[in-house]
Amino acid sequence: MRQHELKPPRGWKKNRKRRGRGDGSGRGTYSGRGLKGQNSRSGGGVRPGFEGGQLPLVKALPAMRGFTNIFRKRYSVVNLDSLSRLDSGTEVTPEVMVGAGLIRDLKNPVKVLGRGDLDTAIVVQAHRFSDSARRKIEDAGGSVKEIAS
Repeated sequence: MRQHELKPPRGWKKNRKRRGRGDGSGRGTYSGRGLKGQNSRSGGGVRPGFEGGQLPLVKALPAMRGFTNIFRKRYSVVNLDSLSRLDSGTEVTPEVMVGAGLIRDLKNPVKVLGRGDLDTAIVVQAHRFSDSARRKIEDAGGSVKEIAS
């Protein structure tokens, strides 16, 4: 079997409707456009969103203000209450956080936030820390290392 010998199975391909090819074809004269009116004309029809002169839904809804910043940096967020489950004295890196199930993957930089309390002294490495998280980690006897993003 060669590439030029391949054929689709019987009944697989359907012929397209060839409109406007004479009355004998069954699709001549008005060619499926009906008789008169806007949609029978060439270039006829209304623009998308047009609702016959009624106030379109797109204009009736309140406008959303502002814009989306395409340069926004998204962080994977970890709170202290989830870090408190880890053993004392461990060095917590983003890789360790992925292994412990605290963050999903390493695509985004990691930010540690200060919700919850920390009892154990741990060394935490992350890209960003909130002021409260930094204070609570250092008060518990641990230390903070910022990773350059």
